Amino acid sequence: MPAFPKPQFTYAYDVATQARALRTYRDTAPGRAIPPKSSTRLLVATWNVANLGVQQRRPQDYQVLAEIISWFDVVALQEVNDKLDGLRGILHELPQTWAAMFSDPDGNDERGAFLYDSKKVVPLELIGELGVPVADQPFIKLPGITRAFQGFDRSPYIGSFRAGSFEFVLVSAHLYYGKDDKAARERRSLEAYAVGRWADLRTKAKAAYLNDVIALGDFNIPKADQSDAVFAALTRRGLRRPDHSTKIWSAIASDSDYDQILFVPSKTASEFTGKIGVFDFDGAVFPDLFQTKTKTQFLAYLRYYVSDHRPLWAQFKI
Repeated sequence: MPAFPKPQFTYAYDVATQARALRTYRDTAPGRAIPPKSSTRLLVATWNVANLGVQQRRPQDYQVLAEIISWFDVVALQEVNDKLDGLRGILHELPQTWAAMFSDPDGNDERGAFLYDSKKVVPLELIGELGVPVADQPFIKLPGITRAFQGFDRSPYIGSFRAGSFEFVLVSAHLYYGKDDKAARERRSLEAYAVGRWADLRTKAKAAYLNDVIALGDFNIPKADQSDAVFAALTRRGLRRPDHSTKIWSAIASDSDYDQILFVPSKTASEFTGKIGVFDFDGAVFPDLFQTKTKTQFLAYLRYYVSDHRPLWAQFKI
């Protein structure tokens, strides 16, 4: 889990000023609106916070991250390092009602993690990691791919929760990326299919702890379209991605749809309000840095002290 290069310049900012800018952008910029918190609605989000626990973020950086996270009710985080300083740093800046749960480290020394506001969200009994038994691995296969599925590089993290009358399971994934070559894409496609297959089976199983399953996280999908092999594999067994109202990509430096929130409509559509979007915080923070530095320098600062991914959120009825 190597850190991004630390910017070779200094930049001081006022947290309160940045928080105001973020809220103003959220509330007034066209297509950026995030619904306010409500006793009858649940805001679920996913955010890959780059190399959390590895990069040397400062208290003010954790305050900016916590400001955005606090707008939601439960957030799945990816790229949480074995070293928990980063997760603890964010949690310290959130209101005292917020809590964390996380997995042991897996591939790339990463943990899965959930942050949630305990005033509204209650963790339930089911918690674990998505594993495919050896006997089931031959069923993880796709047309045109001859390589065998041998498990996840980073096991998706599973947590169950209740908010109001809505009980649901979150499965947070950070799929294998590797090199941008055929072998890596095939491996990623098989991992994506394994997530989709698991969600399909659990939504149908009579003995499942809960049948409402929401798959979310960083699936490393270049384009959320059936022409993309990874996306096609992920949605092959019934997972569906609602259209985003914001029409913004989740990757800051490219037009990639890496991050996703999906569910099986036959089970979860009745709770989904139809509101889902990406929040491009990079359009609001550090405007003077954007004006005085090059785009490359601005992005380098963002990805080191905040992230190179934008948060994705969806709203559900509770």
